[in-house]
Amino acid sequence: MASSFAADAAAPCGIDPAHFQVPSADTLLAPARSSHPPRILLLYGSLRTRSFSRLVVEESARLLQALGAEVRVFNPQGLPLVDDAPEGHPKVQELHSLVRWSEGMVWCSPERHGAMTGILKTQIDWIPLSQGAVRPTQGKTLAVMQVCGGSQSFNAVNQMRILGRWMRMLTIPNQSSVAKAYQEFDDQDRMKPSSYYDRIVDVLEELVKFTLLTRDIAPLLVDRYSERKEQAEALAQRVQQAAM
Repeated sequence: MASSFAADAAAPCGIDPAHFQVPSADTLLAPARSSHPPRILLLYGSLRTRSFSRLVVEESARLLQALGAEVRVFNPQGLPLVDDAPEGHPKVQELHSLVRWSEGMVWCSPERHGAMTGILKTQIDWIPLSQGAVRPTQGKTLAVMQVCGGSQSFNAVNQMRILGRWMRMLTIPNQSSVAKAYQEFDDQDRMKPSSYYDRIVDVLEELVKFTLLTRDIAPLLVDRYSERKEQAEALAQRVQQAAM
């Protein structure tokens, strides 16, 4: 028989009470909800003329618009390698602007040598973790997809989930992996009806729902005790130095 845990009346000894906050349902209910369409940025991971990751992204953009979202698709053609050009490069600035605009993202990559492509990784690597006091990706939603040349695999989406966590994004539970992608598109480059297509619809529907639920409270969801404590200590140190 399991025994209950009787907590001491005193606060845990290891915390700083000044920065410890108890989550409340009231604070998670935003007093005002945004009324504009969810803003979704889509990235793909191939520069081939007939890129199946691009075709999946274009089909996803149509579906997202049907689901009520506003979409932008970033074309990675001309984006330099990280550290091979300054941040002022026009393609880098375009990507940064789209990331700031977005409230959620879709990443879609081919699987190459058991991994996501360098094309998609370069795009993600150009996205800064912070710009001044702003963290461009923190608290934004993310859906991950991949296309396969052969049998279905999940190596690329698993990698993208790790990257999404490092970018402090809210990666939704659902995901898509399209096997033998070359068989899934017609001569007009439109995706054929299939279970793979239905799964993409599921993923995007879930992405829109999560974006609507979280976009107005994203700063609260990713607000952290350790960072509140560090910021307060840094501020106290600056004040002390200024007074010297």
